[in-house]
Amino acid sequence: QSQLVESGGGLVQPGGSLRLSCAASEVSLDVYEMGWFRQAPGKEREAVACIRRRDGTTDYADSVKGRFKISRNIALNSATLEMNDLKPEDTAVYFCAAEGRRHMGQPMCRAELQDYWGQGTQVSVSS
Repeated sequence: QSQLVESGGGLVQPGGSLRLSCAASEVSLDVYEMGWFRQAPGKEREAVACIRRRDGTTDYADSVKGRFKISRNIALNSATLEMNDLKPEDTAVYFCAAEGRRHMGQPMCRAELQDYWGQGTQVSVSS
């Protein structure tokens, strides 16, 4: 059973918007950083956006800067990814991930550092 619960995703036309949400299954889950990674068919998993729970520091992939915004809710131990001006190349399975405090001081948004993963949700951008 995944310790991260995702919601959102779906099919949208180019230029449209979607929202992804991710919440720890238990509020007490040790989360230092939370974010999203995505994987398109035939491609490697890539980082999209991450946020540090304590101070809200964010990191974005160049391809989504200015279009996506990540935010967090400290009390609920959750994060939201607002995706605007979606493009066909954004089509992928999006995975929520989180790392614990043992990774404090490490670079942000590194797949190999994630301790928890969500089940993945499909985002499709097509006319």
